[in-house]
Amino acid sequence: MTDGNERSTHEFRITTAMVLAAGLGTRMRPLTDTQPKPLIRVADKALIDYPLDLFERAGVERAIVNVHYLADMVESHVGARARPEIIISDERDQLMETGGGLKKAQPHFDGEAVFCTNTDAILIEGPGLDPCARLQLHWAPDDMDALLLLVPIAMTSGYDGAGDFERSDSGQISFRARDTAPYVFTGLQIIKPSLLCDTPDAPFSTKILWDKALHAGRLYGVTHDGFWMHVGDPAGLALAEKRFLDIAKSPAS
Repeated sequence: MTDGNERSTHEFRITTAMVLAAGLGTRMRPLTDTQPKPLIRVADKALIDYPLDLFERAGVERAIVNVHYLADMVESHVGARARPEIIISDERDQLMETGGGLKKAQPHFDGEAVFCTNTDAILIEGPGLDPCARLQLHWAPDDMDALLLLVPIAMTSGYDGAGDFERSDSGQISFRARDTAPYVFTGLQIIKPSLLCDTPDAPFSTKILWDKALHAGRLYGVTHDGFWMHVGDPAGLALAEKRFLDIAKSPAS
């Protein structure tokens, strides 16, 4: 077991990732009337390429990308990548939500823990480890079923919520119990496919999986030391563009 400041005694390399790219993008309208949200460009780069580039740098060998809305456009875009290998999980017939999307893609996981993320957020790296390396460093599968990358609310843009999680000194996390909580879920996590046992065959949320891990004392979080931008609507998109512009103008860039 490890807290947010200690190195794990285990060495594991995550080789498979899941990118949740099947959403309808309704909050991003009218931009998503003619293109899927994962292909909206921020700083001249498609949203979906931010996590795929992150996984490529982390040595992930294959990424499962689920598709539903304007699926052909997403499939064509990711098919042009050389790395990681892209496997399409087709949800054209039925959108399975986040947990259901993981369950549908489960045969590609080979029983191993996987990275999982969505495409409406961008992580700006801080002075320490990159996000995937940070998660892998603290991943202790003997003690954990899910390890979430969190960020303090003050280090976010495009987010108007009250926080998602509390975090103990041991790294265990729990859902917000008061009006506010200090940490926001970035969208990036490591998760065990064993959590998918005895889950609905119908669409369901990842929260069902977190609830199972929480009740077993096996839900953990580690804190990102950089900035996180939620790009879920046009206002969040504008804030992200501005931050990238500010970074480009910075003397340190």
